[in-house]
Amino acid sequence: MNVVPLRPIYTNFRMISVNNLTLSFGGFNLFKGVSFQLADGEKVGLVGKNGAGKTTLLRLIAGEIQPTSGMVALPNDIHLGYLPQQMALASGRSVIDETMLAFSEIIGLKRKITSVTSQIAERTDYESNEYLHLINQLTELNDRVTFLDSETADARAEQALLGLGFKRSDFSRPTTEFSGGWRMRIELAKILLQKPQVFLLDEPTNHLDIESIQWLEDYLKTFSGALLLISHDRAFLDNVTQRTVEISLGNIYDYKVPYSKYVELRHERREQQLAAYRNQQKVIEETEEFIERFRYKATKAVQVQSRIKMLDKMDVIEVDEEDASAVSIRFPSAPRSGDIVCEAKDVGKSFGDNRIFSGVNFTIERGQKVAFVGKNGEGKTTMSRIIIGELDYDGHVKIGHNVSIGYFAQNQNQLLDGKASVLDTIDRVAVGEVRTKVRDILGAFLFRGEDVDKKVSVLSGGERNRLALAKLMLEPYNLLVLDEPTNHLDMRSKDVLKSALMAYDGTVIVVSHDREFLDGLVEKVYEFSDGKVREHLGGIYDFLRRKKMESLKELEVNSRAEKNVKVKSDSDQKRLWEERKEIDKQTRRVEGSLSKVEANIAKLEEEIAVIDRMLENPEANGVDMSDTEFFHSYDEKKRDLEKLMQQWEDITLELEELKEKRNTLQ
Repeated sequence: MNVVPLRPIYTNFRMISVNNLTLSFGGFNLFKGVSFQLADGEKVGLVGKNGAGKTTLLRLIAGEIQPTSGMVALPNDIHLGYLPQQMALASGRSVIDETMLAFSEIIGLKRKITSVTSQIAERTDYESNEYLHLINQLTELNDRVTFLDSETADARAEQALLGLGFKRSDFSRPTTEFSGGWRMRIELAKILLQKPQVFLLDEPTNHLDIESIQWLEDYLKTFSGALLLISHDRAFLDNVTQRTVEISLGNIYDYKVPYSKYVELRHERREQQLAAYRNQQKVIEETEEFIERFRYKATKAVQVQSRIKMLDKMDVIEVDEEDASAVSIRFPSAPRSGDIVCEAKDVGKSFGDNRIFSGVNFTIERGQKVAFVGKNGEGKTTMSRIIIGELDYDGHVKIGHNVSIGYFAQNQNQLLDGKASVLDTIDRVAVGEVRTKVRDILGAFLFRGEDVDKKVSVLSGGERNRLALAKLMLEPYNLLVLDEPTNHLDMRSKDVLKSALMAYDGTVIVVSHDREFLDGLVEKVYEFSDGKVREHLGGIYDFLRRKKMESLKELEVNSRAEKNVKVKSDSDQKRLWEERKEIDKQTRRVEGSLSKVEANIAKLEEEIAVIDRMLENPEANGVDMSDTEFFHSYDEKKRDLEKLMQQWEDITLELEELKEKRNTLQ
């Protein structure tokens, strides 16, 4: 669908300034005196490894937490639009009514205009300061309403929702009928429509499909205000931002270029620093050697003293610390399989009476690397599970001769034993000679030293993904089926994984919405849409170029179809009603589970927030910074929150599948 983007405008806000900011937790400095500015109109990508402090920095700027020292200076009248990764999601309204809350400022402004206009009409003291103040106030209020474009609020709300993937038939549905990912899209639409002067966006593409990501990309390109963006999507960063700020080991590295160019310049700068450092160290070494050799010779006293003074005055070159930890992956050579690795003939899949897809035909040959793409709920994961033999289906799927399949699933917490340690998880599946290399394999995936003794239940999402990838290393598979393998991985780890897959001599099927990850990796794209699977030859950007053209044609077809739509028969209506009723019953059960998890998350987040506030001023709040039991409890709460967030993701995925089924029955 071709959707006209919104046309964002804003008023000047001058500058946000982060000044000598330090944030400490229990003696550990997350930031160490960092400073930078975000100027009017700048679009900045905020990057760094997981845990480097990107989200924390956004929260500091948004005023949600306070620094240990230093400050964030904001203009008094600034309007920030902050989208966190997780947030409380509103319920009780329809999609369009919830979205229209973005215009609550307009409603308030119009009330004020009515009040001020009434006051002006009642006054006759036209020369007084009070009267002039009211006139100025009315002018400012009218200017703000004009800026917010209140007359086109309905149209702009529609544009935002359509651009983010909603259908017009969704507008009247309650928000509770949608999964957490789709409700996050509503929150994003509200923030876009409020026309803030500054966007603070934390992984906004996490819940978006490729088409919605492109729409958001186009919107942000035309946005004239300032943007501070966290994303692990390299293509998104390159297309939207012109400046990159990296957080690494508590420090800030600032470059006036997009991410890809920044990576090159950062490497060049470090090489220059190292070269200058080595040259200076050589000079220092030679000078010290001269001083030591002639220290006690009277004839050389002047030269010795001169060199001592030279060393004292010398500014020693420092090389930026570098967080060199990165995943190091090389898949084993793939045993030779038959020419045809996987063949599907007239394959269909239903859950109950709901048809996910039908008539699917494709052939994947040895050595090919292909992508499954499409909106959530269209059957990408379902087809992956059919291929590995986890689900029954209609039709015929043939796995070729001598094909061994390695599978990476999205829901890693359901596939890994939470009670087992990292080492035990790998040791259980390692056989033969590879048992002697288990620790080396874990080290390549950043599990080193005491890390191997961690329980799986306390691992972060990124750590669980790395552990699951490590398991794939233990057997020489010749078909890898990877379902969103880059979720929770930072860009450096994604780059290494992509390089390893490109060098892999087996066959790969990858489910992903990450354009940059797929670019250059896959040679064929299978699009899951409207119950069908369509084959597109070429890479992901070839597919996207064709897809934009197809979207225009689809829009014309849909317009004609709407004019010729026929009313369903009574029997069809009854069948659909019964199917919807059953899905609604399942949905209420899953929503109940989701509500409980969200309540537990909210409770834990509040407990952690209380401790965070205590740690902002430990002496005043009676916190003993040497109390290991206190910090152990603090860490335990954060681990529990991580587990709950993973549960939330799994339940929302299940809920999203139910909602997609419900959508097909409209």
